Amino acid sequence: MSEISDLPWNGFNAISTFSGCGGSSLGYKMAGFRVLWASEFIPAAQETYRANHPKTILDTRDIRQVKAEDILAAIGMNVGELDLLDGSPPCASFSTAGAREAGWGKVKKYSDTTQRTDDLFFEFVRLVKEIQPKVFVAENVSGLVKGTAKGYFLEILAALKACGYKVSCRVLDAQWLGVPQSRQRTIFVGVRNDLACEPVHPVPLAYRYTVRDALPWITAKHSDHAQNPIEAECDISRFAIGKEWDRVKTGGQSSKYFSLQKPDLDKPCPCVTQTAGNPTAAGVCHPTQKRKFSIAELRRICAFPDDFILKGSYAQQWERLGRAVPPVMMSHIAATTRDQILRKL
Repeated sequence: MSEISDLPWNGFNAISTFSGCGGSSLGYKMAGFRVLWASEFIPAAQETYRANHPKTILDTRDIRQVKAEDILAAIGMNVGELDLLDGSPPCASFSTAGAREAGWGKVKKYSDTTQRTDDLFFEFVRLVKEIQPKVFVAENVSGLVKGTAKGYFLEILAALKACGYKVSCRVLDAQWLGVPQSRQRTIFVGVRNDLACEPVHPVPLAYRYTVRDALPWITAKHSDHAQNPIEAECDISRFAIGKEWDRVKTGGQSSKYFSLQKPDLDKPCPCVTQTAGNPTAAGVCHPTQKRKFSIAELRRICAFPDDFILKGSYAQQWERLGRAVPPVMMSHIAATTRDQILRKL
């Protein structure tokens, strides 16, 4: 984290909405951006964000209450002056792992709160329209462009364009952007119409990092790394998924609990979901020991620095990482935006 803090400023400023624990913000900092202001509504996420981004103004109100003039006053800018507006609106209603359209329009549990979430992308659109940043980047689940949700996607795309932007949208996979995890995300990039640039996405890297790359000690006789405490909540031996773990080969997937997977050591880890920190819940497990990943291991699988501070219980820390945009993935998106858009203006 100190190495990231010491990186020179690239001359551009960003703000972040729906900031979570700060994965995206960290990615922008890795690309040299200053993140001046952030918004996060969930208390446990706020605590983690503050611990890792102490110099960023954190607004803890419901985004529906945040006005553009509030943000501009806080960062000392006028409409049209901000370089980049980033946002990751909550996406549970569009996730292929959830209830999808059955949950649309309903108030329901979200993290440590209860709220409606499927309308929040339009709050991001509102801020784009009112702040008029030079560039915006918005992130959501890949499920947004699939099935019935595609109607929402087309509405969002039209609304973003109507704000006065050229918009490009692609589904990117974190495993091709420096992250040892297969994690697909829909990424919108918009460039204001009056600027002589087109939106650009990063080109996939020529290599992928594996579970073994991320956790090089994993095949040692005693694979618990000396600096890697194993939380009690990692143990699944007394639960049904523990018995099923015995039946699944490394690199395989349970036929009984679809989400229960043992990663292949020589491939990127399957996607980490935010709910799998519950010891009884099926999800990605440790490939060689009958347990969930420790938080220290999960940081690496999600491409966070080893000293990134996480607050709360084991399940809450897991949720923060499971919901976050991997910082290394976002650093590539940010660097592409920096080099191929902002530096050409």
